[in-house]
Amino acid sequence: MSSRLHPAIENAYKVLDGGTLTRDEALALTEVDGPDILDLVSLANKVRLKFADPIVPCSIINAKSGRCSQNCRFCSQSGHHNTGIEEYPLLTPEETLKAAREIYDAGIRTFGYVTSGYGYFEPDEEFRTILDTLDLLHRELPDLKVCVSIGILSEETAKLLAEHHAYRYNMNIQTAPGRYKELIADTHTIEDKIQTIRYLQKYGVTNCTGGIIGVGESWEDRVDMALAIRELDVEGTPLNILLPIPGTPLEHNRRVTPAEAAKTFAIFRLINPAKMLKLTAGRETSMKDFQGLLMLSGANSLMTGGYLTTRGRSIADDEAFIDALNTFAGAPC
Repeated sequence: MSSRLHPAIENAYKVLDGGTLTRDEALALTEVDGPDILDLVSLANKVRLKFADPIVPCSIINAKSGRCSQNCRFCSQSGHHNTGIEEYPLLTPEETLKAAREIYDAGIRTFGYVTSGYGYFEPDEEFRTILDTLDLLHRELPDLKVCVSIGILSEETAKLLAEHHAYRYNMNIQTAPGRYKELIADTHTIEDKIQTIRYLQKYGVTNCTGGIIGVGESWEDRVDMALAIRELDVEGTPLNILLPIPGTPLEHNRRVTPAEAAKTFAIFRLINPAKMLKLTAGRETSMKDFQGLLMLSGANSLMTGGYLTTRGRSIADDEAFIDALNTFAGAPC
């Protein structure tokens, strides 16, 4: 280790020996800039290689689009914004199976089932259709890992998802807990989300909990989000890079730069060294030629195919991308 390293990076090397970053130590890393960012990226990749799984892809389906009652300032599916997206009701189990087979045949084994809306407190008819869909997917594609993202749950509905073998649940906290109300206008609280995560953990469902960068947050907010996720002890963290969508209140937000994104991913990896860190929305639009840099900044998963309402990258292109990254980074192919 060179004495030329930025002092905050030099201190963070303790993570490689099993150490844990404090809040102040993580905040010191946010001061790293210029060429020193590559040193930070290098450390994050070393930590990933030592503690985390090799790079793996997942894909999702938007099983119910738009018409959402929640006032999330960034979201194209909120009924509070006029974004012109395609809206449709919940897909049938057979429609979902058809989409799952397509990604399965392309070699993807982790499938995310996502619906818009507040969530499910009662096992109503729509929720029962979701359970039927899970049963059908497990029956027809038994080695497919089915992840679910259907909003806020009660203990009863969380337990039912566990009984129907949901592999993982996505419940993003989106930003630092202290500024959640600025991003989600009083239609639900971050406490509602955290309680959902706790219910799922109680019944043995693993959790994928992350957020968005580029929503007007500070570096301190990013660190606080990463620390909150560490405190929740979830299995994975998807990080989205905001796509400012016309018709939403954030449509004119400044775009995140590649260097800023790389530094963010590296800090998240150092705060949560052994967890899944997933590069999700925004990579093919905002990052373009710098996607490889982000994957070498500590990420060990990515979302391939389409997103909820925006175009992604083809699975074939991403398979070649992952093979090259695993070879370059020294991970097993």
